[in-house]
Amino acid sequence: MAIYVDHTHLGRHVTGLERITLELFSPSALAPLEIIPVTASSKLRMIATQSFQLPLQLAASRSILLCPGFPPSPLLLPFADRVLPYIHDLFLLSRQADLNWRARLYMSKPFELVVRSYPRFLVNSIDTRTKLAAVCRPDAQITLYRPPVRNVFELDPAARPTRTGQPMALRLIALGTVEPRKNLAAAARILTALRRLGFADATLDIAGRRGWGPDWDALAACPGVKLHGYQTTEQARRLLDDADVFICTSHEEGLGLPLLEAQYAGLPIVAPKDAIFREILGNSGIFIDTSDPAAAASTIANAVDQPGWRATYVSLASRNLQRWNELALGDRAAAIELMTKLAEQRTSTTTRTELEPRQQGPTT
Repeated sequence: MAIYVDHTHLGRHVTGLERITLELFSPSALAPLEIIPVTASSKLRMIATQSFQLPLQLAASRSILLCPGFPPSPLLLPFADRVLPYIHDLFLLSRQADLNWRARLYMSKPFELVVRSYPRFLVNSIDTRTKLAAVCRPDAQITLYRPPVRNVFELDPAARPTRTGQPMALRLIALGTVEPRKNLAAAARILTALRRLGFADATLDIAGRRGWGPDWDALAACPGVKLHGYQTTEQARRLLDDADVFICTSHEEGLGLPLLEAQYAGLPIVAPKDAIFREILGNSGIFIDTSDPAAAASTIANAVDQPGWRATYVSLASRNLQRWNELALGDRAAAIELMTKLAEQRTSTTTRTELEPRQQGPTT
C-alpha cells in the first residue's frame, strides 16, 4: 500500500523543519516502503492541499499519511488512525506568546487538536516524547525517530586545533530565524559581557532569515553583532569555519539540529542547561544559564582558557556525533516497522471487506 507524505512545506526556505523532512521522510529514507510525496508549488497551494486535498485523498482510499511538517488539518481527524504526525516540539502549546498571528491561527489550534486526539506519534527526541506524553491521550503510542546528522555544510575541523589558543577577537556564531523563541537577545548580552571580560573585539555572527517581532532591529543596534540574513550552504560553511564558538540561547527547542550540524566544524557548543540540550550534546556541550549573561560569559571564557581547548572540542564533537547517529540508526528500524504494520493493517482490513459476501435479498 502506498503511503502519502506531506511535503507541501518544502521548496522554499531550507531550515531545520525542511532538513528533517528530507532526511527522514523522503522515498529513499523510507525505502523499501512505497512513498508518495505530496507537494505544493506555492504557499496558497500548500494551505489548500493541507486543508482539503489530503483529507479528500484519505477519504477516497485506505492509505496512510505521514505529516512531518505542519500539524495535520482538523479535517483529517476522522482518519486519525491512518495519520502519523511527526512532533518536533511543543512550543505551539507552551510558548504561544512567541508565535506570530499566522502561527497562532493556522498551526496552534490544529496542533492542540492533534496532540489531544491522535492515537500515535513519531517524535525527534526523548525530551519531546516526555513533554508529549504529559498532554496526549494516555493510550497514545509515541515512537522515537531521531534524525541522523550529516555534514550538510561540508565542514572540516582538521586545521582547527592549529589556530591561536586565546583570540582577542573571539567569534561567536548562532544559526536560526531571528524571532522571539530563539532568544538571540540573550546571546547579544553574553557577547557584551565577554567584551567586558577581556575579549574586547568579540563578535556574534547570526545566520538566519528575519522573522517576526522586534528582535532583528534590537540586535542590529548591538555592538559586535552581525546579522547576515538567510545564508546558502556555502555561505554558512564559511561563517562556521571562521567561528570559534557556536552559541544557542533558545527558550525552547524540540531538538536543536543546527547544534549537532555545527559539531562537524569541531566547534565548542554553548547551550542552555535544559534537558533537550543535555540530551543531544551529552558531555560535549558548554551549558549556561541564559538569564545570567555575566556568569555565561565567564563559563565561555574559562572554556577557551584551557590548554588545547580547540583540539579537545574537536574530539568531543566527533564522539558525540558518532553517539547520536548510532541512536538515530536504531530509531529508523523502529519507525519503518511501525509504518509497515500500519500499512499491513489497512491492507488486511480492505481485503477482508472486499472478500465479505454482499448481503443478498430474499429469494423465492
